[in-house]
Amino acid sequence: MIEIRQVDLTSREQIHQFVRFPYQLYAGCAQWVPPFDDDVKTMLNKKKHPFYEHSDADFFVALRDGEIVGRIAALENRPFNRVHNAKEAEFYLFECEDDQDVANALFNRLFEWARARGLERIVGPKGFGPLDGYGILVEGYDERQMMNMMNYNPPYYVNLLEKIGFTKEVEFISCYIINELFHMPEKVHRAAELVQKRGTFEVLRFKSKTHLKGWAKKIGEAYNNTFVKNWEYYPLSDNEIKLVLDNVMMVADPRLIKIITHKEDVVGFLFAFPDVSAAMQRAKGQLNPISIADLLLDFRRTRHISFNGMGVLPQYHGMGGNALLYSELEKTVNEFQRFEHAELTQVADTAVQMRKDLENLGTKPYKNHRVYQIRL
Repeated sequence: MIEIRQVDLTSREQIHQFVRFPYQLYAGCAQWVPPFDDDVKTMLNKKKHPFYEHSDADFFVALRDGEIVGRIAALENRPFNRVHNAKEAEFYLFECEDDQDVANALFNRLFEWARARGLERIVGPKGFGPLDGYGILVEGYDERQMMNMMNYNPPYYVNLLEKIGFTKEVEFISCYIINELFHMPEKVHRAAELVQKRGTFEVLRFKSKTHLKGWAKKIGEAYNNTFVKNWEYYPLSDNEIKLVLDNVMMVADPRLIKIITHKEDVVGFLFAFPDVSAAMQRAKGQLNPISIADLLLDFRRTRHISFNGMGVLPQYHGMGGNALLYSELEKTVNEFQRFEHAELTQVADTAVQMRKDLENLGTKPYKNHRVYQIRL
């Protein structure tokens, strides 16, 4: 008998059980990277997470004989629905044993939750912000996930969802860059140099976090405006932008963040992050003096880097901004000698031109996350 229980968000014990359930599923899994417990707890905190300033979410667990065997989060993102003229609910933080009855029970409760709000479609996995990672992993199970910028799951999740009736909404491909094979055509570098000589664009580089923080507001505004045509777009609030940038600052090496400016305005950006997945695995979700020291060490010695966030404002497309972006991408990979492996993390299949560009530049697709949908 499967029982579905809504998580009491005033109960520390129930929150703890929800947060720690994945450790049962992924015990001994070399590819899974646990998020920090406090980050997940913030998602369950309606007084703390800025998502709840405009939207709502609830959380559910599946119990068999009193033991948790699955979990799910149900979200209603009202700004997204307004912008896209949609009536969608979203699911996130889905974890489940290989048991169709458990998955059915969790999603049936989610469907009830959505119908009660007049929502007509379910989409997911899709989280509380742009760095939460999208989709169910459908290819690349042998590869370690990139920190908590994406999700990892066992192969049977695909069957659980598709037997319920979920179908593809969109896919996000992550590409692998092999340093010695990644060479930008000379014409790209020439185009990048030309637009800088003309004064059309400039590349702003940072030497310190203090310098980077001084540009945080303009970066946030540019991020909010760059992806207006993207499938996942909705306008982030000021507090959501602040949360994203605060999280970026925690793992940012200022030398790996580059901003493209036109006069005094930020019109594009390239975000790269040292991959500290190994240290996150050792931390087991806990931030304490030992795990923080280990993270800082891994921050300096990791040979992996993630590019997660790159784009130019739509009104500047066709003016050389993309050439400048790709030129700076190659420079970032090559100018830091210690990085031997690079990943372009989660590029949507709706970003057709960027996908073509990346494949032509010699990147190798090696992970695929599928976002699913179902109509009620």
